[in-house]
Amino acid sequence: MAAGNQRSERAAPVTGGRRREVFVAFLKLGLTSFGGPVAHLGYFRDELVLRRRWLDDVTFGELVALCQFLPGPASSQVGFALGLLRGGGLAGGALAWLGFTAPSVLLLMACALGAAAVTGPLAEGLLHGLKLVAVAVVAQAVWGMARSLTPDGPRAAIALMAVALVVLLGGAMGQVAAIAIGALAGLALCRQGPARAAVALHFPVSRRAGLVALGLFVALFVGPLALVQAGGSGAVALFESFYRSGALVFGGGHVVLPLLEAEVVRPDGLSATTFLAGYGLAQAVPGPLFTFAAYLGAAMGPATLPSAGAAAGVCGALIALGAIFLPGLLLVYGMLPFWSALRPLPAAQAAMRGANAAVVGLLGAALYTPVWTSAVFTPRDFTVALAGFLLLTVWQAPPWMVVLLLALAGMGLTTL
Repeated sequence: MAAGNQRSERAAPVTGGRRREVFVAFLKLGLTSFGGPVAHLGYFRDELVLRRRWLDDVTFGELVALCQFLPGPASSQVGFALGLLRGGGLAGGALAWLGFTAPSVLLLMACALGAAAVTGPLAEGLLHGLKLVAVAVVAQAVWGMARSLTPDGPRAAIALMAVALVVLLGGAMGQVAAIAIGALAGLALCRQGPARAAVALHFPVSRRAGLVALGLFVALFVGPLALVQAGGSGAVALFESFYRSGALVFGGGHVVLPLLEAEVVRPDGLSATTFLAGYGLAQAVPGPLFTFAAYLGAAMGPATLPSAGAAAGVCGALIALGAIFLPGLLLVYGMLPFWSALRPLPAAQAAMRGANAAVVGLLGAALYTPVWTSAVFTPRDFTVALAGFLLLTVWQAPPWMVVLLLALAGMGLTTL
């Protein structure tokens, strides 16, 4: 019955009211979805599968599998695809993305633009507490991802190889090499794994439109990179660095941390303190973790763009935000017409097992530097960070509560 109802709903004409429904549903999710991409998917299922009955569990599960297979922010990609399905095309997908993303973007932009006005010992303590939040959150991500993505010897070896490549090569080059070599190693070492049933997906995306989206994904990766290597700067360089980071994120939103750190933390860019404080703030807001890019773009705008003051910050935030989300959305749009045929291939599944193992190593290297080396200086810092990690992993405290407690602890440490 559920499948029959779903087919009849897909056949119904899409109206403006249907698209308003998409926006309102995802705005509600954008205001209330705390806890990272896995938690977001739980919110989506409760609201859209169980309560609103937009689709059935089988279709939802297959859509989640597609978005976890591709690089990019999985929860935002699932939301975009659900908007496509319910809203009848790109307009519905765009409204779903906007509703889910806007609340956290506005909060993080406001924090970045107002950061210069926050000074004094207590403000420094607050920033230090937020850096300790980053230690706890990234340690939790490494712990959870290692348990699920490196459960055997070959994948643990791939993760260790990724750490070595990042340490030896450094920067974006080491990260790209780690993911690429991890995928190749997966083809050779990770052929064994649980079989996955293939379920057909039927979305309003033609194969021609999918190929155009995939071509645009490649063009936006290669074109701005060539311009930057030829001496381009300003908005083009800002777009290129965030687009490349968004195109290489496998395995969850936290993996964007080392990619962005390699791009923006440098002598002529942001300090590690500003970067990690923004990452800590991003844990306290609902919605996708990728909106951290809005904070970074707003902080970088005045030094990167020709505009001045708040206008440069807003422009920088919008460029960084669009650039980091665009590759993942183009990929999911482009792959929707082909996914059912590609997913069952053993080679595709093996390569993804290797790539996912590599990103565990990538994030593990980031846990050491810049996260640990920029935040933990004393035994008291270590104690506070460990308390945050235990709150997240053992006592299952919500992230916003951990942010609040560690920020207060950071301010308290400045008075001792």
